[in-house]
Amino acid sequence: MTQPAPLFDRAALAAHRARARAEALFLHRAAMDEVQDRLEVVNRTFTAPAVVTPFADLWELRFAGARIVSDEETLALERGAHDLVIHAMALHWANDPVGQLIQCRLALREDGLLLVVALGGRTLHELRAALGQAEIEIAGGLSPRVAPMGEIRDLGALLQRAGLALPVADSVPIVAQYRDLRHLMHDLRHMGEANALSGRLRRPTRRAVFARAEEIYREHFPAPEGRLGATFELVCLTGWAPSDSQPRPLRPGSAQVRLAEALGTTETKLPD
Repeated sequence: MTQPAPLFDRAALAAHRARARAEALFLHRAAMDEVQDRLEVVNRTFTAPAVVTPFADLWELRFAGARIVSDEETLALERGAHDLVIHAMALHWANDPVGQLIQCRLALREDGLLLVVALGGRTLHELRAALGQAEIEIAGGLSPRVAPMGEIRDLGALLQRAGLALPVADSVPIVAQYRDLRHLMHDLRHMGEANALSGRLRRPTRRAVFARAEEIYREHFPAPEGRLGATFELVCLTGWAPSDSQPRPLRPGSAQVRLAEALGTTETKLPD
């Protein structure tokens, strides 16, 4: 039986990342800020952190002393070696995102923290809509251009599937402005976030498609001063390696105090 092709072409992704420019990695810097903000509210000192990232030099500057691991399909993480694992801006390119999270969980010590930052489903929704409509109008069909990215609810559910406790998911939208469609697409290349879908179009796209896409973009997603607005959604996930010391929900019916007593109010029966 023939195995289906993976969603992402990892060789193409590696080539894109190799051409990335440090000055264009503003999303990674925003992700670092989000990670540090979340760590500041955790009442814990982490002594053995690891960071999974495609841009080692950038993350190593902010998290000195952390073990830096490339986001390969198989992560170079030692089982039970870390009390903190940060999966940094790479999960949205994983062919097996649950597998990535499981590997991170296995690398955690008991009650260790996994913190993931990745691009979510609202990312580049403007570009996806404009290119899709333009291609239908001009070429009579669609080709894979913008990678499908998980919605926050689905990404949060992956934490439980990976066996992590106390899962939390939230998101931070970032809206960047560009002169035109060409400027946006060049910036995506400089970020290392260009199209690496296995099913991507392998021949040049007609210029008319991009011209029409820009018209649609400007009509539906205008930004101040005649620019184009592009949304990037940073989804932040946190989960803990299971431990007996962690709080657990009570069994239904095991409460010792009625809700009305706890709220200091009178319980009134509803009419039949």
